[in-house]
Amino acid sequence: MEDLKLLIVDDEPHIRMLLEQTLEDLEDEDVEILVATNGQEAFDIISKEKPQLVFLDVMMPKMNGFEVCEKVKKELNMEKLHIVLLTAKGQDADREKGLNAGANEYMTKPFDPGTIKNRAMTILGLA
Repeated sequence: MEDLKLLIVDDEPHIRMLLEQTLEDLEDEDVEILVATNGQEAFDIISKEKPQLVFLDVMMPKMNGFEVCEKVKKELNMEKLHIVLLTAKGQDADREKGLNAGANEYMTKPFDPGTIKNRAMTILGLA
């Protein structure tokens, strides 16, 4: 079985920490949790580490979540990568923009930690 990797991308430390705490139990299932603090760092980690799942903030410095999605899907041809956009922007137009950019799912903040963990387990095939 391939190594499972999950990437958390958010420029806000408390949200990164909340996501890490929410998902830390997955490490018991041999899931490696990676963290990025901005869009460019996220893109670099995705190209190098090839995670199966990314929880991606939309509004970030250097490259926003929409741009990361587009670059990953177009430049890296990582169609299998499951991207969940996490954002405070809950309008339908934003959701549509995210899905058009290549995201698989769109969740609004504040998010429910239980939902995040369940989605991660399902997507990674651990549920």
